[in-house]
Amino acid sequence: MFKKLTLALVASGLVLGASACNTVKGAGRDIESVGQAGDNAIN
Repeated sequence: MFKKLTLALVASGLVLGASACNTVKGAGRDIESVGQAGDNAIN
């Protein structure tokens, strides 16, 4: 019983961690895109 609970918690943590990484990566791309657009507007 304890082993199944531990496995479920670890699996949940991995899924949440992976989705957080994708969210941060997407936000980074958005910020980079805005910076590039601003740079293009200035030049």
